[in-house]
Amino acid sequence: MPNSSFPENPQLTAGQVIFDHYGLIAGFKQTIPIAISALVYGLVFGILSRQVGINLIESLLMSSLVFAGSAQFIVLDLWKMPLPIETIILTTLIVNLRHLLMSASLAPWLSSQPRAVIYCSLFFMSDESWALTMNEFAKGGRNAAFLLGSGLTLFIAWLSATFIGQTVSNSLQDPSRFGLDFAFTAVFITMLVGLWKGKSDLLPWIVAGIIAVASAHFLPGKWYILLGSLTGSFVGAVRNGD
Repeated sequence: MPNSSFPENPQLTAGQVIFDHYGLIAGFKQTIPIAISALVYGLVFGILSRQVGINLIESLLMSSLVFAGSAQFIVLDLWKMPLPIETIILTTLIVNLRHLLMSASLAPWLSSQPRAVIYCSLFFMSDESWALTMNEFAKGGRNAAFLLGSGLTLFIAWLSATFIGQTVSNSLQDPSRFGLDFAFTAVFITMLVGLWKGKSDLLPWIVAGIIAVASAHFLPGKWYILLGSLTGSFVGAVRNGD
């Protein structure tokens, strides 16, 4: 019997995927612990964005429209007048191209849903909500609303933290003094542990790590994120015969 978070529905046929409020609530609840961590590094983003000259409205717009922590932190390093618009757009594109791979991996569960549902779910998708959703599906969950519920939890936390960080930036100017800068790393370590499937799953991780480190050393910019993701995914697909 699948170890899923959702109540059983005897009317479901094998492989059928549903989208309802049960999945939405389950995704929301299961993401709360990670959302607390997202609050911490969202707070750091709010503080740093104020320090580089981005005002409250601008930072809230960035957090709500871009909604990609890693890309937003990278943009802060590029935020100098006059703004290098082309560089910012290209860098953000490269960093976020991994979302194409992530969304593709969700196709078996989302493809049967209406387009409005798919687009809305993917807009709120983040690394954390994707990882939690994939773990839920691996346990037998068949409620695609889990992704949206998880994404909404993180979206609320991220936007709230951006606001708080902007507000307290004058009294908390160096987040690293309090270890807040490690929160981002801690969340991703937690995600990796959740996705770990044992020694048989080791090869794609090793290949992705080697390619990412080599790319970071030999190539400029953030190409290592995309190249590491692509090679790791390719090795995993070949190994599983997909």
